[in-house]
Amino acid sequence: GLRCIEHGNLIDDTTIRKFVEKDAYLVPTLVTYQAMDEIGMQIGMTAGSHAKNSEVLDAGLSALEAAYRGGVNLVYGSDLIGEMQVRQLDEFAIRSEVQPAIEVIRAATTTAARLLGLEGRIGVVEPGAYADLIVVDGDPIQNIDVLTHPERHLSLVMKNGAVYRDRL
Repeated sequence: GLRCIEHGNLIDDTTIRKFVEKDAYLVPTLVTYQAMDEIGMQIGMTAGSHAKNSEVLDAGLSALEAAYRGGVNLVYGSDLIGEMQVRQLDEFAIRSEVQPAIEVIRAATTTAARLLGLEGRIGVVEPGAYADLIVVDGDPIQNIDVLTHPERHLSLVMKNGAVYRDRL
């Protein structure tokens, strides 16, 4: 009866089939585990927890690839907290290791809109939708990194039709 599950690092083929059968959504949040893997020990994570986190991180990338190939609805998100929030965009790069860039972008736009019941209002550029847009210097389909380094590539941010950042 669940519509969406976060993480899913340890899902298997049976679970993937259930996701597809129930038209459920998966939000992998792999960047959370990557961030904890890199700085966990510095912020007080025990050696045992750090080792378990590394196992779950490794399994998560394989689970993401299997979910993608199995046709699961994948949504972009993270549950990074505190100073780790600045790493949220790294999820684009992690996912692009096993998914085409356009699919990672869809996870953050049209698929997320579908999950939230806002299809046609967010995640698209069309009449009647919210005018939430970004302009980047580069083609994220060819190089997903243009979405992970806004300080270098983000030229314009528009939310609901109002410009919040303009470096054009």
